[in-house]
Parts: sequence; structure tokens; C-alpha cells
Amino acid sequence: MKYKLTRSSEVPKKEKCGVDINIYPNIGRVGVVKIKTEVGHNQEFYDKKSAFTYIILKGSGSFFLDDEEIKVSAGDMIEIEPKTRIYYKGSLEMIEVTDPGWEPENEVKTRESIW
Repeated sequence: MKYKLTRSSEVPKKEKCGVDINIYPNIGRVGVVKIKTEVGHNQEFYDKKSAFTYIILKGSGSFFLDDEEIKVSAGDMIEIEPKTRIYYKGSLEMIEVTDPGWEPENEVKTRESIW
């Protein structure tokens, strides 16, 4: 097979902590998620194993990484190492790539509600 097409209708969708998430199939060991939010991710967490890379497609906001504020806007890309506490605020549309792909048992919630 020369290609694999995943149709939009086949992509699982869910809502989590103020974020609409489209969860695409892993590409090898890498996970891919499309994120859209009007307010941000209202939960602080870190991942024990996965690095996170966010590509900002639309909008602007702030990531809070181990309590440091990093402002982002459309066209930016931010790479985050494993074990870094993460949450973000803003009106954002993003692609999130996790390496290795996200596994629920590796996510640690550090604060349930930020605002």
C-alpha cells in the first residue's frame, strides 16, 4: 500500500477540560491530535514518557510550563520535554504531536481545575 487515508468521519472526537480533541491514529510511535479551544486546557498535567510538540494553527494564548508563561500565536511551534507540568489558556487551534504516542497511564494530573 502506497498510502493510508484516514477520513475525518473515522477520527474519534472528545472533549476534555475545555478542549475539543480529534484523536488521529498513531504514525509509527508518534501520536497526532488536533485541538481546538476557546478558553484553554483547564487542567495541569505532565507526562512521564512523552514529549509534546504543539503547532499553533490559529489564534493566540499562553502555555504555562512548570509555572513559566510562554506566549504563543499562529505559526509558532513549542516543544515540551516529558515530566514538564503543562496547561494553556487562550483561543487556539493546534496540532499536538506526542513522542512516543500518548498513553493514559503515563499522564499525571497535578491540578484538576486551573480557573
